[in-house]
Amino acid sequence: MRMDGEKLRDLRRGKMLSLRELGERSGVHFDNINKFENERRYAQPRTVRKLAEALDVPPGELTKGEGDE
Repeated sequence: MRMDGEKLRDLRRGKMLSLRELGERSGVHFDNINKFENERRYAQPRTVRKLAEALDVPPGELTKGEGDE
């Protein structure tokens, strides 16, 4: 899935979390979160769910749909 890196970064910063802190909360390695934020890596649906749960948002809020490029 294509992550909306800017949205992910904004949500993380809005909750005042570092990459490492979000990684600890979500179980997703902080290096991968960095790659998602910079849109250098695609995410598995379960990874999107883990990050969304840690940020307390619906998973669809973190993904890009058709034409959102």
